[in-house]
Amino acid sequence: MILLTRTQRAQLLANGRQSEMDHIPAVKFYNPLGAGVWLATELDEDGDIMFGLADIGYPELGSWCFGELEAMRLPFGMGIERDVLFTGLFPISVWAETARMAGSIRAAKQILAAQFRSDAVWALNPADTENRKT
Repeated sequence: MILLTRTQRAQLLANGRQSEMDHIPAVKFYNPLGAGVWLATELDEDGDIMFGLADIGYPELGSWCFGELEAMRLPFGMGIERDVLFTGLFPISVWAETARMAGSIRAAKQILAAQFRSDAVWALNPADTENRKT
């Protein structure tokens, strides 16, 4: 699996040039066989050092080496994978606070998804029942 698409790489590099901002994660990596989730928001110009939220037992903001993540070999010939369905939706500070409160990025995903669904319901216009033809 390609861990980083050209579009994601371009977004991460652009975010890296504006590191003072609270970016929305552009990509999520995970260990398919156990602990390990990484939400990347930035990529240094060298193309190897990423910044974001990492959870290999406890969620922490920090940097990691993308090359090491790519090179990681797991049992059964597997490696670290990219979550192709991931959409960040929230800034990394929200992810970090929620993950610390919940104990992991995986638990934070459930909380934030519920929050997003709740907000989406409230954003809908109420049904117009007065003018409805019966």
